[in-house]
Amino acid sequence: MKKISPNTIWLNAKDYFFITFGIALYAFGFSAFIYPEEVMMGGMAGVGQLVYYISKRIFGTGVPVAVTMYVVNIILLAFAWRTVGRTFVFRSVFGASVISFFIAIFQPLFPEPLIQQQTFMNVIIGGILCGVGIGMAFVHNGSTAGTDIIAAMVSKKTNVSVGRTMQYCDFCIIGSSFLLFGNFDKVVFGFIVLFFVSFVTDQMINTNRQAIQFTIFSRRWEEIATAINNDAHRGCTILTGMGWYSKQEVKVLLVMCRKIESVTIFRIIKSIDKDAFITQANVNGVYGQGFDELKLKMKPIHHSNNAEHQPHSGN
Repeated sequence: MKKISPNTIWLNAKDYFFITFGIALYAFGFSAFIYPEEVMMGGMAGVGQLVYYISKRIFGTGVPVAVTMYVVNIILLAFAWRTVGRTFVFRSVFGASVISFFIAIFQPLFPEPLIQQQTFMNVIIGGILCGVGIGMAFVHNGSTAGTDIIAAMVSKKTNVSVGRTMQYCDFCIIGSSFLLFGNFDKVVFGFIVLFFVSFVTDQMINTNRQAIQFTIFSRRWEEIATAINNDAHRGCTILTGMGWYSKQEVKVLLVMCRKIESVTIFRIIKSIDKDAFITQANVNGVYGQGFDELKLKMKPIHHSNNAEHQPHSGN
């Protein structure tokens, strides 16, 4: 049985604390500023709003937003299991449960907007708080679930940012509110919320085309390379060099990863060899398997018959 180090326990505990805090911040921003204004936002909160208002019109009693969010999140996580990994799914189940819990608590506390007769100010503040909450959860390898799950799956396969993916998913949810309310003002306010949530989320987690390049010098390079392969699911290139001061051969690990994965890589290295020498640099444009696809329009090359039979200049 593998022994869990105190450092690992501390890091996991810290992650779960900030995930919980981020989710609570999201639930507060939604419940205190956005929901009382009847402004439709994206994500599972928006789906929950749609179900609530539709069911209220049909049955007279609306299905609670927290209930809808939890049920739909569990369905999405079942599909995300293989793509994003068990750790992300477990933390997302945790996130889905916690966000439903906090929204169920906060909503009755705020029957009216926190700032009276200031719809524009409420949606801006609510959008910023929700974006900070989502970003904080993602930075610590968690999720508020909902469209975050879809965004995480997309970011694993493509170079599209988490915030951009959320925009695509949430556009349809917010647009559908016009069919429900027939009020164009609510749709505009919904898109304002979407902009702030997406922008702040991207700023928090720095998910863009930039990648990170690690150069690692360590006597325990084999253990580090194996752990990066198995735990972070990233490849390593082993370079052979020589330390000029020691005149001894050294092995150098070269690792590329996305920015959101850099904290995981760094933790792996330090947990194995706290004395490892590490350089970390931003890299603009990493193309190939697991990163961005190089998209260039190449002109077809035509060879004449005479050129094919002529000897090359190097012969």
